[in-house]
Amino acid sequence: MLFNSLHFALFFPLVTLLYFYLPQNKRWALLLFASCYFYMVFIPIYILILFFTIIIDYFAGILIENASGRKRKLYLSWSIIANVGVLAIFKYFDFFVTNINAVGEALHLHYPIHLLGIILPVGLSFHTFQAMSYTIEVYRGNQKAERHFGIYSLYVMYYPQLVAGPIERPQNIIHQFKEKHNFNYKRVKSGLMLMAWGLIKKIVIADRLSIFVDRAYSNLDGYENVGLIIAAIFFSFQIYCDFSGYSDIAIGASRVMGIELMTNFRQPYFSQSISEFWKRWHISLSTWFRDYLYIPLGGNRVKTLGRAYLNIFLVFLISGFWHGAQWTFIVWGALHGLYLLSALIRDRIFGMRKKNKNRVRNILNVIFTFLLVTLAWVFFRAPNFETAQLIFSKMFEGWGSLISNVLSGNIPYDNLSLGLGKAPLFTAVGVIIFLLAFDKLHSKINMNKWISKQALPLRYSVYIGAVFAIYFLGSFKTDSSFIYFQF
Repeated sequence: MLFNSLHFALFFPLVTLLYFYLPQNKRWALLLFASCYFYMVFIPIYILILFFTIIIDYFAGILIENASGRKRKLYLSWSIIANVGVLAIFKYFDFFVTNINAVGEALHLHYPIHLLGIILPVGLSFHTFQAMSYTIEVYRGNQKAERHFGIYSLYVMYYPQLVAGPIERPQNIIHQFKEKHNFNYKRVKSGLMLMAWGLIKKIVIADRLSIFVDRAYSNLDGYENVGLIIAAIFFSFQIYCDFSGYSDIAIGASRVMGIELMTNFRQPYFSQSISEFWKRWHISLSTWFRDYLYIPLGGNRVKTLGRAYLNIFLVFLISGFWHGAQWTFIVWGALHGLYLLSALIRDRIFGMRKKNKNRVRNILNVIFTFLLVTLAWVFFRAPNFETAQLIFSKMFEGWGSLISNVLSGNIPYDNLSLGLGKAPLFTAVGVIIFLLAFDKLHSKINMNKWISKQALPLRYSVYIGAVFAIYFLGSFKTDSSFIYFQF
């Protein structure tokens, strides 16, 4: 079920009203049933995959807690193997087989392995990582094994963050399912406002920008230089608004019921370095890799500097592979790893850069970081290497004629707007400027709380303005699913 659908517009208020109507000891059952329905709207049979991992991890948690010595590690290993195995079969099997077959063909070994050709279950990587965090935390002694099977099932299947996060830790959320949350007007209003902002990000900004991006990537022969650069920049904001919009709706919907989810984004495009970017972007995933991969590998507390750098690079490489079973995603992750290693090596040679109050330098750092991130996003968006290579090559074509036209007063709006016209282009630029202004303000003050404290006429002007913005500026496409659903 999509958050930006009429189906969800009916589902959410019904579930929420029932949630507050029912006694506390029945609410978990309602949320679990609603979550099952929410997931089965996509491909019903795939819920059996969730049931399989839920049953394994439920009993694994209890066995780990009750065991001692090597048995605890053995039970944890079984749980991880089961979760990673499901992910490997559904998400990565065809990728490995395709590459093995390609190598076989190159060696003239004509014995191809057949592909499974199965559809990837929606959000598989997200709820797999959330399930793994549970058994790992039980193993580490940071979380008691959950004996209530329904509550544990709800931890994995909780519908607001089931298919695209945030990837929660058991310590943060399981206890909240057991607590009583009364109806609270301020909390409900705060949650609804966050949901509205998430819808604006998705429908008004991301889906509007996707029109330009999709047009560029579907007709690369028709555009060059600035047109493709604009498409690349627009995709940076598209994916940010698409994904953070989902997170805002998820966090807001959960807040309405009194259950708080972790923050997943903090104005990432104001980062002054790649390191800072990953502290602000998809925080639930970056901290997951830090806690469950980077630190167990030894982090930076290893004997050699080379091993520390290798740990960083491996984490980003695996992060890229987590996003998708394609070489383009692996390159995307590798690029971010190289960005970060380059900065670390530079700081080691020339000394650590100190925070300074030079506003011009800070702005230049933000722009440079954004450009690095945008270049990497080209690989993320491109379906294959050939497409990414063609985009980069065409970005440098036709600059002579472009400059000549501009100097003579003939601005090639057809190339700049990718054939969509001036008005859509200016509207797209306008919503990006609005987003950046809002994010900048929100980094200084909590805009949700600030709006709530304003006089009634101003508050309702904002609410009505949000509704009008969604209705008049929103892009309502037939296929407007969230980008991260595919992961």
